[in-house]
Amino acid sequence: MNIMLTSAGRRNYLLRYFRESLGGRGRVLAADCSGYAAALQEADAAFVVPPVDAPGYVDGLLELCLAQGVDLLLSLNDHELAILAAARERFHAQDVQVVVSRPEVISLAADKLMTARFLKETGLGTPVTYATLEEALTGLEGGEVVFPLVVKPRWGTASLGIEVVDDLDQLGLAWRYGQRRLSRLGLGSQSRGAEGLMIQECLSGQEYGLDIVNDLKGRYRATFIKRKLAMRGGETDKAVTLSHPDLLEVGRRIGEALGHVGNLDCDLFMDGAACHVLELNPRFGGGYPFSAEAGADLPGALMAWAEGREPPVGWDAPRDGVASAKCDRLVPILPPHQTGSP
Repeated sequence: MNIMLTSAGRRNYLLRYFRESLGGRGRVLAADCSGYAAALQEADAAFVVPPVDAPGYVDGLLELCLAQGVDLLLSLNDHELAILAAARERFHAQDVQVVVSRPEVISLAADKLMTARFLKETGLGTPVTYATLEEALTGLEGGEVVFPLVVKPRWGTASLGIEVVDDLDQLGLAWRYGQRRLSRLGLGSQSRGAEGLMIQECLSGQEYGLDIVNDLKGRYRATFIKRKLAMRGGETDKAVTLSHPDLLEVGRRIGEALGHVGNLDCDLFMDGAACHVLELNPRFGGGYPFSAEAGADLPGALMAWAEGREPPVGWDAPRDGVASAKCDRLVPILPPHQTGSP
């Protein structure tokens, strides 16, 4: 089985996890729009491809997959998920299985306002959320929320454009400034101006990360739980694995209600017995390595499901109490012209 990771970026660890799960039965390939992407340097074969929004991107990627005998395709970037979801059947018709959720799942997770509404409908706690400045001011006046509040892009990613505000003056300034910089941050394509922003209460308590795993048919299979110890650049930097019955139940309810495919990276806060879910990202997220280092084997499960068999025993049983931390390391870069292209 050959695996292709697109928008591979700097997620070298995922190449290692897939290679270990393959056990020599195939190759792990990587593609990125930059020949300087760190992950390309450690793939069995690496390919420079156009940006995901370039004309003909899907045609070129499908041609590359067929030329390389790719069996399983995964994207590691939010912006590519909708593109692959819309084209999934084209790949499947050529026996290339794409680990991506339905377009409506991708749209819901990308839209933080729709995410909050979905969570409320599922009966789960979520931050008090407002779509307009006027709604937030009314909520403050009526005592529904108190400062601090969070002004954030409605279609955000990687914690870009988030502002925490402590009073009315800061709230107004952050709202106006946020409208101006949406397009500069690359977050203004879905809507313009105020429609691209939202306001939420600032959550307190302990932050956790969940890997909520469904199989390739969207059936719930497992939840891996981490207590976050530190964040860096919007991504989990240090964490420890643990068991928590209440959070296992949260994962099950989300996985069954959403019906996503593969991994769902989920962020939430617990303050006493109160649980509030904040984010849903239907892909391998920055928190997965902490599950993998504790023994979880989602790559092995995905490959097994793709081959129509059950995953190896223990793939869904990471050890409790395993603490891990990320660190940067240098990777030698081949000149761009030595890196393959489709």
